[in-house]
Amino acid sequence: MFSSLASRAVHGTWRWAQRAGAVTADRPGPHAFRRIGEGSRLAFPQGTVFGAPWIEIGDHCVIGQEVTLTAGMMPDLDLGPDTVLRLGNGVVLGRGSHVIADTSVTFGDDVFCGPYVYVTSTNHSYDDPEEPVGRQWPRTAPVEIGGGSWLGAGAVVLPGARLGRNVVVAAGAVVRGEVPDHAVVAGAPARVVRRWDPERGWQPPLRTPPPVPIPEGVTPEQLVALSDPPVCDAVRDAVRDAGRDTGTASGGTLDRTAEER
Repeated sequence: MFSSLASRAVHGTWRWAQRAGAVTADRPGPHAFRRIGEGSRLAFPQGTVFGAPWIEIGDHCVIGQEVTLTAGMMPDLDLGPDTVLRLGNGVVLGRGSHVIADTSVTFGDDVFCGPYVYVTSTNHSYDDPEEPVGRQWPRTAPVEIGGGSWLGAGAVVLPGARLGRNVVVAAGAVVRGEVPDHAVVAGAPARVVRRWDPERGWQPPLRTPPPVPIPEGVTPEQLVALSDPPVCDAVRDAVRDAGRDTGTASGGTLDRTAEER
């Protein structure tokens, strides 16, 4: 009995701490970011954060727990008048990710990152074979990640990388250099394994059929109701009706989901 009450108390306290410790535009906490956009949230606990006056976070960004955001090589440096680390609108950084911006790092709008992604503008150098690598002055180069891109879990983006729009980076890939728009890269070092051709589509072709869009008119309540098996039939019928009304396929993805449950 006591252990059950203690467990509930601990979990309740932790949920309270998560709510209270989250960073938003209205509640920036100890971080004096240059900007936190409307609707953006840094989950608690945050990772290492310094150089906040040179960090801009756009609107409606979702930054997971233990995410590190740093501008400058160390805290308390004067980095000049310009933003060093910029996250566009709608950026998602998964749990445990790191963005290290000793020089300019820019994320376009709607970049999604899985957990433990590592993006850095700085890398160790090893020019002198006699000097310990960690004691040699590092190399830096700006990093750009184009809007609409998706970086899988554990991906690494190295200094000087420039990713185009809607690029997919496979989990665990190590990216350097330039990646064109609408490309899929994988491996270490990463190489292009698929590209979009305006005339032929994805080459090589995708192995799975494209998803069927959710019909217009489907409400959030209907989506939530799909998790409740007793009401699946009613929701499926409503979705099918919405599909007929909008001229889309009968029920689309939701119809299939309800039937599979």
